[in-house]
Amino acid sequence: MLRTLLLGSILLCLAAGCAHPGRTPTSPPPPSWEPLNQTEQFSLREDWLAQKHALLLPMMRKHRVEMWIVVHEEFSADPLTEFVAGPRPFAGNRDLFVFVDAKQAGLAAYAIPSYPEEHLRRFFQVTFQPGAKDWQKNALAALVAQHAPATIALSLEGRRGAERSLTHASYQFLAQAVGPQAVQRFVPAGPLIEEYLDTRLPGEFAHYQRLVQLTADLVARAFSPEVITPGTTTLGEVRRFLYDQGGRHGLSTWFQPDLRLQRAGTPNALSGGFLSVSPESLVIQPGDLLHVDFGLTYLGLNSDYQRMAYVLRPGETQAPPGLTAALKNTSALQDAVMSSARPGKTAAEVYEEAMAQMKARGIEAQIYSHPLGNHGHALGPSIDFRSTQQQGAHQPLRPGSYLAVELNTKTAVPEWDGQQVFMMEEDPAHLTADGYRFFVQRQEALLLIGGN
Repeated sequence: MLRTLLLGSILLCLAAGCAHPGRTPTSPPPPSWEPLNQTEQFSLREDWLAQKHALLLPMMRKHRVEMWIVVHEEFSADPLTEFVAGPRPFAGNRDLFVFVDAKQAGLAAYAIPSYPEEHLRRFFQVTFQPGAKDWQKNALAALVAQHAPATIALSLEGRRGAERSLTHASYQFLAQAVGPQAVQRFVPAGPLIEEYLDTRLPGEFAHYQRLVQLTADLVARAFSPEVITPGTTTLGEVRRFLYDQGGRHGLSTWFQPDLRLQRAGTPNALSGGFLSVSPESLVIQPGDLLHVDFGLTYLGLNSDYQRMAYVLRPGETQAPPGLTAALKNTSALQDAVMSSARPGKTAAEVYEEAMAQMKARGIEAQIYSHPLGNHGHALGPSIDFRSTQQQGAHQPLRPGSYLAVELNTKTAVPEWDGQQVFMMEEDPAHLTADGYRFFVQRQEALLLIGGN
């Protein structure tokens, strides 16, 4: 009951837009976070796995895959394993998970593990013959002979690691097991893997929304007097706060929290066309413009979230108007992406339409939005300045899919003698029939730190 009441209070808060667009000292504290315990997480994710397996056969037929093999190796875990075989640990030398289009019989799923984990029997027909010579190879060869698939999809190649994760040793193992004739039927599983991982389930939504809200709450605390004392606090201390708070809430980060600092009169350092991450030793001072990029992992899902903050100078109560105007430019860019996107449109189309709006308004903009879900930089169409050059840029956006609406604008600020500032934002969103919708309220004003 306590957990039910807690979830209800969080969802009510989200519906009311409990976010942190600016400094609001009188706002009530955010709801406490209580993650599901490990057993509850296993149970929930295994329910989701059963639902994903139920969606797999039409995907296989769409991509002309008659057999799909995922190979998990101890110490070289395949990034697909927890999403095709379940979240429990696998510690065998090599485990095989095989999905077959069994025609009228539907989807057939087989596991050939090094150890017979009991939970696998819910999802697979399990073969286990300890002590028999080459038993895993023989079991796989028997499945190929039984089903005679015209195509055998493997993680052979692709743009991202989850599409090309098969090791050379495991490829050799498979080739020896199925024989030279079947090897000729090996095909890349990339398109199937992408659709499988980019397909979100309705039951994931509320849990993911909680995750995004917690990410937002921790960022708001990081950019507040709780953590930052201007003239004393370093960027490294803010970074370590985010690491530590994620751990205290039972979660991990999937990338190192990035902190960037822009300061009037100090040229911005760039890396690959982006504003560089600032040194941890840099001390935060009044008048600084701060940026954070932070993401958490929970229940096999990943958040990715950015915010901007201004450190008030003595006597200031608000950020300089030029910085406020710069943030509005980024909000306009977000609006362009959100309003242009529709299920069925391609990422390249959305990118071109949004950039055309920015050009017409004279806003210098950059878009590098990417899918979210089972991975932080997830598979799926990316609305990105490289979209027109990337494989998959002309694939349709999938309804219900999650996207990190990640982008920036560059604006000359009068109060900084015309110095250009990057105003960067990133907000998780989900695709509806009417465009993307944020999981939590986006940033409408700079977070404010310090002041008298």
